[in-house]
Amino acid sequence: MADIRLAIGGEVFHARFEEAAAPQTCAQFRSMLPYRDRIIHVRWSGEACWIPMGSRDLSIGYENATSYPAPGQIIVHPGHVSNVSETEILLAYGPCCFASKAGQLAGNHFLTIHDDLDRLARVCRSVLWDGAKDIVFEAA
Repeated sequence: MADIRLAIGGEVFHARFEEAAAPQTCAQFRSMLPYRDRIIHVRWSGEACWIPMGSRDLSIGYENATSYPAPGQIIVHPGHVSNVSETEILLAYGPCCFASKAGQLAGNHFLTIHDDLDRLARVCRSVLWDGAKDIVFEAA
């Protein structure tokens, strides 16, 4: 059973909240639904796509933070906490070490896509080669 329906350029995936490990992050993101933006490919982090959110303050700290999200894991960097990088969401589809031009970062792992990871990789590689795509997160 999925908590979130996630559409990237029209391709639909389903994700589960990591409630036990990141309750504050999950609650904050749930309050933002439906969330619409554009997703682009990372420059420094490996096989991942990201959503830059600028100076947006999500009013969360670090919880369940990782620098090495696995394929299908979605993390958020609460920018104001580190003052190193902006607030951003990262979606790993392959090997990834979350980083910015200032160096390695960590983000809160709060959502996971468990199925269709091969299709997720194809969609994310198309972001790399074809450019930004629309992304929508909504309650399932």
